Amino acid sequence: MITKLDSMLLAKKKFIYHYKNIRWAKGRHETYLCFVVKRRVGPDSMSFDFGHLRNRAGCHVELLFLRYLGALCPGLWGCGGSTEKKLSYSITWFCSWSPCADCSFRLSQFLNRTPNLRLRIFVSRLYFCDLEDSREREGLRMLKKAGVQITVMSYKDYFYCWQTFVAHRMSSFKAWDGLHQNYVRLARKLNRILQACETEDLRDAFKLLGL
Repeated sequence: MITKLDSMLLAKKKFIYHYKNIRWAKGRHETYLCFVVKRRVGPDSMSFDFGHLRNRAGCHVELLFLRYLGALCPGLWGCGGSTEKKLSYSITWFCSWSPCADCSFRLSQFLNRTPNLRLRIFVSRLYFCDLEDSREREGLRMLKKAGVQITVMSYKDYFYCWQTFVAHRMSSFKAWDGLHQNYVRLARKLNRILQACETEDLRDAFKLLGL
């Protein structure tokens, strides 16, 4: 278990404060990232690891995660031999904020060079995505083109995080007022952002077909 990267499970109040999907998230200047790493080790078995990280001074949490990737995903790049088969990994992130434009760009570059790594990102809130021409919106579209599945966290995702990453002491997860309504609003907004990416793909396909 790699929870020692940030030492312990998240405290209940800290999880609720940072992951609450409210419209105006004042004072939440950090990004928390809960992760699950999976690797198939046989035809019927899967290795599993999990933990959480948050921003460090001068380093956004998404790029901080990449620093730990070698420890979390041994064999991702093989073991030095050109004929060595690289292992495949599936990683899921649950982030309190969606990635900024620069992190999206660097993640996209990294994933394009690492085809044996699959990444899914669930986000609680969208970071600086209100303006139609924001760089953050373009960054999310770049991630989608790099094969990343980006989704807004729903109740079941919060429940999963509560059970997996939070020191809940057997207490049940209780939805806050507006959780579902805010999820619907954010999910629609994210779909509109990513649909532009699908439109561009259709235009490229029509060009190839000469239409």
